[in-house]
Amino acid sequence: MERPMQKLNDLSRSPSPLDPDGTLIAVIELSLSSWLVAGIVPGVERQPLKKLAVDESALLKLLHRWREEAAKAGHRIKRIAVAFEAGRDGFWLARWLSAHHIEAHVIHASSVAVSREHRRAKTDRLDTELLKRSFLGWLRGERDHCKMVAIPTTKDEDAKRPNREHESLVGEQSRIVNRMKATLIRLGIRGFNPKLKKAAERLDGLRTPEGEPIPPNTLAELRRDMVRRRLVRDQIRQIEDARLERLKQAPSDGPHAMVRLLARVIGVGVETADMLVQEVLSRSMRDRRAVARYAGLTGSPDESGRKRREKGLTRSGNARVRRGMIQLAWRFLMFQKDSTLAQWFRARTESARGTRKTMIVALARKLLIALWRLVREGVVPDGVVLRPA
Repeated sequence: MERPMQKLNDLSRSPSPLDPDGTLIAVIELSLSSWLVAGIVPGVERQPLKKLAVDESALLKLLHRWREEAAKAGHRIKRIAVAFEAGRDGFWLARWLSAHHIEAHVIHASSVAVSREHRRAKTDRLDTELLKRSFLGWLRGERDHCKMVAIPTTKDEDAKRPNREHESLVGEQSRIVNRMKATLIRLGIRGFNPKLKKAAERLDGLRTPEGEPIPPNTLAELRRDMVRRRLVRDQIRQIEDARLERLKQAPSDGPHAMVRLLARVIGVGVETADMLVQEVLSRSMRDRRAVARYAGLTGSPDESGRKRREKGLTRSGNARVRRGMIQLAWRFLMFQKDSTLAQWFRARTESARGTRKTMIVALARKLLIALWRLVREGVVPDGVVLRPA
């Protein structure tokens, strides 16, 4: 009898059965200056709690010491499972523990249920107790205790850096330009574009409404801002050139092939295609609902008895993907007017006033799922025009 295809693990429960007598369980509350480690050691009545300096070697020694305590109590440890919440430290500790034959998991912080009391007690010790209960339920295979984050490789994390740096630099460039415009407006000078090539040369000729030149300190500040903006613009160009060079050198590479395919969709640029591939489309998603949920493009209903209302987007997914998809959805309406998705949007909004902003999120969700099917199955969305290969 042929077995049905096994679905991808959604990380909401452990795929391996739990042997309580042979499993050492530990959770870590990470902070900037110290780590608080709480454990469940088979055969040991007390539940140990140890505060460590930020030192992975000391953590490994502690786990081995607890394993020896379990052995003295007559329990042979076959499995050591460690978990901690996703945060500032990223995933390096999980990769390091895995390299030292320790089963490591990273808990999605927002998936752990906490007390709804307005003034609840919160300490590192209480947080470790909460993590232990959630992690133990997850190891037992019970749903809805917590969810784990897929641990990326160093290569996967590094592949996201150019796009994220590009986004940060573009934001910094906008802040510099806006600051320069605000400085000039305070002097009553309007209509000056700091982004022009000859903007620096025109500064000396600018005059206030009173006919006075720009004050010396303000003029020096504006020149420094122009130098800073020029540097940021050059760095943005370096990132874009390096991305195009990588696509040329390895056009058939998995993620690069996805980027090239997405960039063929009219209205989708290389920058947007690279962001979508690195952030979401190259991940192993279970189904289309998981794709929309990861992007934070699903609703957050509030239902109780006869009360029914929608509180808007969950905002629990990837903010970069959510922002990028909403921007792409507006562009999609301009460049793919004859597509089925664009026609669906127009049909829903023509006779209903004030629904465009709400429906653009629905369009972004449908478009993301369609692009996911395009790169995974090669299914071109109905009516979408592609550039020549």
